[in-house]
Amino acid sequence: MLNYLKIARPDHWVKNIFIIPGIVFAVLLSGTGLAAVSPARVLTGFFATCFIASANYVINEWLDAPFDRFHPIKKNRPVVAGNMKFSLVMTEYALFAAAGILLSLMINRAFLLTELWLLVMGVVYNVKPLRSKDVVFLDVLSESVNNMIRLLLGWFIVTDAALPPSSLLLGYWMGGAFLMAIKRFSEYHMIGDPETAGLYRRSFAFYSEKSLMASAFFYGLISTFSIGVFLIKYRIEYLLAMPFIFLLFSYYVYISFDLDSAAQKPEKLYKDKMLVLILLLLVAVFLLSTFIHMPFLDVLVSNELIRIGGR
Repeated sequence: MLNYLKIARPDHWVKNIFIIPGIVFAVLLSGTGLAAVSPARVLTGFFATCFIASANYVINEWLDAPFDRFHPIKKNRPVVAGNMKFSLVMTEYALFAAAGILLSLMINRAFLLTELWLLVMGVVYNVKPLRSKDVVFLDVLSESVNNMIRLLLGWFIVTDAALPPSSLLLGYWMGGAFLMAIKRFSEYHMIGDPETAGLYRRSFAFYSEKSLMASAFFYGLISTFSIGVFLIKYRIEYLLAMPFIFLLFSYYVYISFDLDSAAQKPEKLYKDKMLVLILLLLVAVFLLSTFIHMPFLDVLVSNELIRIGGR
């Protein structure tokens, strides 16, 4: 039974910390006080998301087994290497999905509908005839939308009276697309053979290292632009966080060239000390900018020209 637990990937639950920014932004922007967000409610929402994500992982592992045998690491996954029963895998999928939905009912209607959206995206991404993971570029965009969904889930834990700003949603989605494209690049780079890469992931038959890196650059530009719009619109002091966001994106590209790159395993990124340090600095600057007003930055949003020599 340990193999059935493994395909639910509980070690990947750490990815669901991406709901936390949604909670933070909802508290800052919606007018809801932090005191209104109980730990029990946050934990309920977190585990609801974990169970829905595990349901998606279960069908992912089962349906990807014929392709994972061409991957130097994933060929050792339980479904590829073991003797697992389809009926038990589907029962496991149903149990995780049901558990996630039941916990979602304890939050609110908006949270429940968003969790159902996350569950549906697992079907769109993995199950034929849709199976968006086989379609070039759409594979990245359809998987990374889960990033935006997690932001919404965090937001709806706090309030269902309003939606987050569109610039924040787009920035979060495209930030996820950037991370996913870099992950694809790192995998493609590690495999080192286009033919084998195409057997492992069908979309790889239409990619190249150049196209993957170029697409990641495109997603990164949209993400940082959208995040910049959001930060300047809501608090000019947040502009100080932008250099750390640029640094975070740049370092992620840097580590993607390693053959056993942490970029291929987002659930293990916390082990990269430099990445954690950059992230902590980003959080520190963001918090500092939230509580300290810096009047000298106001000139950056002024419509007036800077006069020379008093003229």
